[in-house]
Amino acid sequence: MNGWRRYLGTSISSIYGAWHRFAPPGKGFRILMYHAVGSTVPGDVLGLFNIAPDRFKQHMQVLSEFALGRVAKLNELPEEGVAVSLDDGYRDNLECAAPILTNLAIPFTVFVSPSFVLSGQPIYLSVAGLRELATVPGATIGAHGYSHRWLTECNPHQLNEELISSRKWLEDILGQSVTTMSYPYGGINKRVRKEVAAAGYKIAASNRFGTNLSDCNPLWLARTDIWAHDDPKTFHAKLAGDWDWLRWHS
Repeated sequence: MNGWRRYLGTSISSIYGAWHRFAPPGKGFRILMYHAVGSTVPGDVLGLFNIAPDRFKQHMQVLSEFALGRVAKLNELPEEGVAVSLDDGYRDNLECAAPILTNLAIPFTVFVSPSFVLSGQPIYLSVAGLRELATVPGATIGAHGYSHRWLTECNPHQLNEELISSRKWLEDILGQSVTTMSYPYGGINKRVRKEVAAAGYKIAASNRFGTNLSDCNPLWLARTDIWAHDDPKTFHAKLAGDWDWLRWHS
């Protein structure tokens, strides 16, 4: 991210943070959103989604202290707490992120697009790697559309394929039920949400900033986007809600 944009975002967050600590919103359930942990993300021109393993480890250490006893599985949907999620299905989620998370006893969810696994590209999980990841203590595998396309732009047949085929493929590969998903690019509208429910998903996460309160829609969960340049101080501020003003821009 450009320096001035980072400075502007940090400045706004400092002001917003001071305000919401004076009049704090409900704590709710916060879901963190990561992508790659050490790999180059295709199309990531701003370098937001490829966090270095050492920085990711710093984040998880801060999380362990900040949310002591409140780190939860995403699919449990507690009224309060913090969950970790990673999108797309990068190989480094198994090789880099999983050891850090398991060492700190932090559960996590990886949302996988089957087309990435089947592409054979080395940055993504292989079928064997996906199966191995599913056996890691605390790991949950969710769907992320079959081919990682904007669901809001799909016609009815395409939408059905993205939702049904991704779930069936993952269930066949893993031999377990898959009822959790995240929306590729955060693309969601009423039509998509209706079809997500019809496809049998119980929980679906977006890229809208903020926390989820007890009366939230489980098929439109907010997540907090964590970026590669977020130092421990910025990460802590995001955990505290100082960056939740971005909810109005997503």
